[in-house]
This record gives sequence, structure tokens and C-alpha cells, in this order.
Amino acid sequence: MKLPQALESVVEALQSLPGVGRKSAQRMVISLLKDGAASMSRLGSVLSDASQKLCFCSLCGGFADQKTCAICTDDKRDASLLLIVAEASNILTIEKSEKYRGHYHALGGLISPLKGVGPQHLRIKELEARLLNHPYQEVIIATNPTVDGEATASWLAKTLKSSGCAVSRIALGLPFGSDIEYADELTLGQSLQGRTKL
Repeated sequence: MKLPQALESVVEALQSLPGVGRKSAQRMVISLLKDGAASMSRLGSVLSDASQKLCFCSLCGGFADQKTCAICTDDKRDASLLLIVAEASNILTIEKSEKYRGHYHALGGLISPLKGVGPQHLRIKELEARLLNHPYQEVIIATNPTVDGEATASWLAKTLKSSGCAVSRIALGLPFGSDIEYADELTLGQSLQGRTKL
């Protein structure tokens, strides 16, 4: 069955979101229609408003609605720590843990020679400027345990050695609640290498 063009346009727009297939997009649109025109208008208004107000923080590269985000302007955060992540969305994930209270720096991607992405394509100059202007005691590298994430972490570790601050990498290994019996060799090996003293 062919959908009305207005409905089809919304379904196609929703399908562009990660993890949303055609059926899910149709269910979302139908749910909005059932709630009435005001529901769709409100969603459209909120999305339009967000597209005008949201930006990236000029310091950390995280999500913001002003030039500098709320995390960077929070004077209660530990100013001796800087955690480097690949994307702004990683900051949101780490903040949910409520275990880190320092500053952040989002690179805007990962080094990936196969995709033609080198250090010059990332927010490395901004990182270098921050390290020159702020005496961080420790820089923590928190990139994904993928080929690109490891390549980026390795490049950063070499580059940051001359900064004068301690450089560390987040521990990698077994997720909480998992069973050692079902862990793959690489994950188990990383868990052993990243062990901590009790």
C-alpha cells in the first residue's frame, strides 16, 4: 500500500535515525497521529528549536546551547583531569556513570587511515591549545576498543608524552555482570593487563 506523501516523508526522515527501520518509523508516525496534530506540531517545534540552539562547546566539543557548555563552566569539577573521547555523545555516556568529575575533550572522530581520517581532521589543535593553557595533572584517553580507537589512543599517548602530565588509558575488559567462561581471549587478555591492585 502506498502511503500519503506527507506520511511517507516523515517515515523516511525517521528512518535516517540509527536503529530505526521502516516499520518502527511507521509505528512512531501513527502513534503521533493518534495523539493528534498538536503532538506532531509540538515535536516539530521542539526539533526546530533544537536545530537553532544546539551547538558544540568551543572548549570541549561536547553538546551545548551556549558557546561554552555547562560542564566546562562548572567550577566544582576537578580541573586537574582531562578525559579525551572520540565523540560528544561519549561525554553523555560517561556523565551517566557519575564516576568522573573532571574536564572533557571530544576529538570529533577517530584516526582511521582506511577512511582517510588523520589527526589533522580531528580536534587535535584545540587539545594542544588546552594543554598549553591549563596545567592538567592527568590526561585520560577513553576511546573505543576498536582498531581505530586503539590507533587513536596509541597516537595520542605518543603525542602527549611531551605535555608533562600523566597520560593514562581507561581499563578495558570484562563488563560488569558477565561470566568469564563466555569471554573471548582478547577481552580476557585486556582484563588481565588492565588489572588493578585491591
